Amino acid sequence: MNLSFFDQFASPSLLGIPLILLAMTFPALLLPSPNNRWITSRLSTLQLWFINLITKQLMTPLNKKGHKWALILTSLMIFLLLINLLGLLPYTFTPTTQLSMSLALAFPLWLATLLTGLRNQPTASLGHLLPEGTPTPLIPALIMIETTSLLIRPLALGVRLTANLTAGHLLIQLISTATVALLPTMPTVSLLTLLVLFLLTLLEVAVAMIQAYVFVLLLSLYLQENI
Repeated sequence: MNLSFFDQFASPSLLGIPLILLAMTFPALLLPSPNNRWITSRLSTLQLWFINLITKQLMTPLNKKGHKWALILTSLMIFLLLINLLGLLPYTFTPTTQLSMSLALAFPLWLATLLTGLRNQPTASLGHLLPEGTPTPLIPALIMIETTSLLIRPLALGVRLTANLTAGHLLIQLISTATVALLPTMPTVSLLTLLVLFLLTLLEVAVAMIQAYVFVLLLSLYLQENI
C-alpha cells in the first residue's frame, strides 16, 4: 500500500470511530491533578511556575476588565502548547494540523471579543472601522477594507497555526525519508541529512511553542481593542 506524505494529516479512526477527541483530551493527563498540598513534587512546582509565567505574559497588555479572560486564555495556551509538542512525537496525530480544528478554536473566541466590544463600547468598536481624519471620498472604501480585515482575522488565526505546523511536519517527513533512502548508497550524505533533520526538529519544537503563543497573544490583543 503506497502512502503519500499527506496521509499523516488524516484524522485517525478505530473501527470507524474517530480518535481526534482522544488526541485532544490526552494532554489533560499531563497536567497536575488537584491536591490539598501546595507543593507535591518538583514537576508540579515547575508546571505551576510555567503556568504563572504564561498568565503574566498574557495579562500584561490587558487592563483589569480583561483579566476575567485569564483562565480561558491560559488554558488555551497550555492546550495548544501540549498538542503541538506531542504531535512532534513519532506515530502521533496533531489535531491542530486540521484547519477545521484551528478555525473551531479561532472563530468563537474572536467572535466573543468582538461581541464584548459591541456590548461594552459600541461607538469605540465601530470607530475602528474608520480611521480619524479620513478624506470624505475615501470613507466608503476604507470602511469596506477595514470590515474585510476585521472579518478575516479568525481565518488568519486558523490558517497561520495550521500552515506552520503542516509545513514543519512535511519537512521532517521529507528529510527523514531522504535520510533513509541515502543511507545504503551515500552514508556520508545521509549523516549530513540526519544532522539537518536533528536541527529541523529543534526548530519545529520552537515553532510549536511560538505558534501556540502567537495564537493566544493575538486573541488577547483583539480583546484589548474591545475592552
